[in-house]
Amino acid sequence: MTLDAITEQFKALAGKAPSIGKTLKFAFDEGTVFVDLSGDTPSVSNEDKDADCTIITSLETLMKLRSGDLNPMMAVMSGKVKIKGDMGVAMKLQSLFS
Repeated sequence: MTLDAITEQFKALAGKAPSIGKTLKFAFDEGTVFVDLSGDTPSVSNEDKDADCTIITSLETLMKLRSGDLNPMMAVMSGKVKIKGDMGVAMKLQSLFS
């Protein structure tokens, strides 16, 4: 899976996500995906801007999380996923993008 493919998937999912008044950034080795859920219309880009919550992981780990092959709590505890900023935003991820 490429960064462009992930970005397109996030765009499709963000269109259905409610506004939570926060921003979220996924930081991968290949680049970033910035999700803005602060306004009436969600937006997704590859801009590397400051966000309320930043999730640092690899594309491989993200795919395992999305497929259910990796438990999110175990991913954080094992260091495969690092979260900086507002943990509350990270806790809402599954409900936002399901």
